[in-house]
Amino acid sequence: MIASVRGTVESVRLDSAVVEVGGVGLRLLATPATLAGLRPGTDARLATTLVVREDSLTLFGFADDDEREVFEILQTVSGVGPRLALAVLAVHEPDALRTAVAAEDVVALTRVPGIGKKGAQRILLEIGDKLGPARGEVRAAPAATDSQPEVVDALVQLGWSAKAAEDAVSAVLAEPGADRDVAAVLRGALQHLGGHGRG
Repeated sequence: MIASVRGTVESVRLDSAVVEVGGVGLRLLATPATLAGLRPGTDARLATTLVVREDSLTLFGFADDDEREVFEILQTVSGVGPRLALAVLAVHEPDALRTAVAAEDVVALTRVPGIGKKGAQRILLEIGDKLGPARGEVRAAPAATDSQPEVVDALVQLGWSAKAAEDAVSAVLAEPGADRDVAAVLRGALQHLGGHGRG
């Protein structure tokens, strides 16, 4: 297994980044929070896991080993594949997920696109105490950006309609003292959309 990569960030997209390692550009899928911490032209180290399928090899990148571990534990739940596990981490950082699981917070889990009430209950049942207690790690927030267009595009890619995505992002940005960084706005928009059907 490819446990980590270190190299120069070539490009950063909404759902992935390309890191050049030894002259080879590796594309890594990652959460918005992880991607927001990468800058093209700078060196980066990402914990990774390689998902092998009959027709593909997909490399997933993580801010640290803890995030990768949670990603792998999530996939032990029946019905949770790598894409859905990544979506969970896009909404809940590892400690937030641990807190939600410990509190058996079904509502928090259903904020993730693709997870309904039954799916959330299955996660709580099957994941048990595998995640362990919250570790109290606080990740530094990346620099603020004009996040609205990026977040709307990301939400549309996740399956929301453009209008629903725009309305959710506008609602988040209209809140007093709103954090405008991409990861924070995306997380807030997903939480806002969590109680609504897809348009």
